[in-house]
Parts: sequence; structure tokens; C-alpha cells
Amino acid sequence: MGQAEILYTPFTMGSLHLRNRFVMAPMTRNFSPGGIPSDGVAGYYRRRAEADVGLIITEGVGVDHPAAVGRETMGGGASPVLHGDEALARWRTIVDGVHAAGGLIIPQLWHQGVIRVPGTGYHPDAPSARPSGIWGPTDKAMVSPDYLEQVRVPTAPLTDSEIGDLIAAFARSAANAKAVGFDGAALHGAHGYLIDSFLWRHTNVREDRWGGGIAERARFAVELVRAIRAVTAPDFPVIFRFSQWKLQDYDARNAETPAELEAMLAPLVEAGVDIFDASTRILTAPAFEGSDMGLAGWIRKLTGKPTIAVGGVGLSKDLQSSFAQPTVMTDNLALVADRMARGEFDLIAVGRALLMDAQWVAKMRDGGAVNPFRLDAYATLD
Repeated sequence: MGQAEILYTPFTMGSLHLRNRFVMAPMTRNFSPGGIPSDGVAGYYRRRAEADVGLIITEGVGVDHPAAVGRETMGGGASPVLHGDEALARWRTIVDGVHAAGGLIIPQLWHQGVIRVPGTGYHPDAPSARPSGIWGPTDKAMVSPDYLEQVRVPTAPLTDSEIGDLIAAFARSAANAKAVGFDGAALHGAHGYLIDSFLWRHTNVREDRWGGGIAERARFAVELVRAIRAVTAPDFPVIFRFSQWKLQDYDARNAETPAELEAMLAPLVEAGVDIFDASTRILTAPAFEGSDMGLAGWIRKLTGKPTIAVGGVGLSKDLQSSFAQPTVMTDNLALVADRMARGEFDLIAVGRALLMDAQWVAKMRDGGAVNPFRLDAYATLD
């Protein structure tokens, strides 16, 4: 195992006790017709737990709001939800299966916000939720022209009452997560989706208490965390996924400097975030000029909270490039271990490598041959 040994050491944060530092990254799968996870979804997560993944963060799960999920840039239309008797019963079965295999599992609470195509999803008549009624700038969008044509049309900005309803929807779903036995809750605050659209100045141009400066743009996320804390428990772990890049613009930045990043995230720490999930396409990419430290490292340094890093583990290409360029599985765990040993992050998330091979974590530890990269794996629940 050599340099990678640190990755296989236990990690504890509050009530979370991970057997190693590997986290399965959330990946949209779309195998939940009607919002109900299929039998295949249960086996998909259980197999990763059986193969020593320390913590599983599920794909994005729609919160209890009519516009939470619909068609978006990743396609689909069969995203799971975390409300309703049938969905909750199925999630309880999935959680029990992961726990029986010795694993931990946390749902990623998701609202697509501006990214949802209006008129799609389980409630097509529900208007999409946009802080300022806009999708954002279109000149750098990494989406198809057809998709862009459908989402660029402005809608009515959210009212104060509608914002309150959204916060309540997240809180109900977090309470549901605790009730069915999940080991915590993760908030998808990245990539241009609802929470991130409040954080980003190009999608939040409001002039009331929900918009303006950095602290004001963070208020929606802060109130979500507070509401979740109020309906769960003090020791119920809350993970917050944060990114600079958006589907609207891969070069976007919520924070131009470390000081701005601290100003945005400090209120979230005070509200009760336990762990930050720093979403980057390449984990070694410097977050700011003058330092080679990645985003996870800066978040850890500025907030004092444990962080999860992600981006290119086990593969030769980043996500976007892997769809168009030859991609192979590779062993870059020595690089990951070096960054972890330097204190940049506490946990490492693995996405596509675990999609290709449920046994990837165990094989990388024991020296087994991993499955090759293949594009058709995105359409399966192997």
C-alpha cells in the first residue's frame, strides 16, 4: 500500500466513524421512476459498502418541493426523492442494506433551482425556483443549445414567502433522512443549482435581505442549515457541497480571494455545517493565485472544519474531457495521499472510478486489477 496507507486509516467526526478516508461521490443515476429508488439502486449502493467504501453520499435526492427535480443538463427525469411513504420505505431498505455491509450512507439533498427545465419533472406545472428569475450568463455555458433555449427565458423571482417554503422543504427532507436511518445529510450547494444560485452574484441580483454582498447571498444557505439543525439533532452530521464552477460557467467564482471565501463560509460554520465537500474537476488545481493549494485545502484552513476533496481520482481525464477523449484508469493515490498528509483535506471522494468498479477501493488496497473505463457504465447500475 505504501504512500497510500493514510487513505485507509479511520476517520471520526462526531457521530460519524469511517473505516477509511474514501467517500463515494454523489453521481446522478436516474434509476428511480416516479422518484422511488429501484431495486437496482439498493444493490448498487450495497455493493460499494461491501467493498469497503468508508462513506457513501447518494446521488442528488429531490427535497419535498414540487420544482425540486426535473430534466436538467444531465438529462434523465427519474431522480429519487426523499418524501412520500413509498420513497421513504425504499430508502429505509437501502440504508439498512448499507449498514448491514458495514458502511455509512448520507443523502445529498438536492433542488435543481435554475438548472431545471421548466415544465419537466414530477410536477411539470410548478414554476422553477430562481432567486432573481434568471438562469445566468450564457456566453460560457457548457450545455447544449437546445437546453439553453429552454432555460434562458426569465421567470418571476422568488418571493420571500416562496423562499420560506423552500427552506421548510429542505428541513422536512432532512427530518425524513434522520427518520429512515441515514447517517447525516448533505446539502448540494454547488454547480449552479438552487443553493449555489443564491451564492453566485450572476444568478442572485436581489436587493433585499437574500441578496447583495457576500454575507447576504449566503443567507439562504445559512437559514437552510439552521432549519435542518432545528429538526434533526445536534450530533446529526451536516455536509455542505461547495464549488466555484457552475454549469453556466466552468470558470465562475463565488469567491475571488481567500478573504471572500472565508466571508461566505464562516456563517455556514456558525449555522452548523460539520464537513465541507469541495467540488473541483481536478483536485490539485490551485484555488487562488500565489499558492498550489486546492479548494478543499483553503476551506479547511479558513473554516477549521474537515473537508472532502474530489476531482479526477483514479482516472486520466476530468469528467467533461472523459466524454470526448480517450480515458484510462490510473493509480494516482500517492498524489492524493501526499496532499492529505500535508493537511489539505481529511477525506477523498471518488466518483467515476467507483462507477466503473464497485470493488475499486478494496482493489486499490489489495493490488487487484480494476475494471477499465467505459462510457456505457454511466447507463448502468453495475
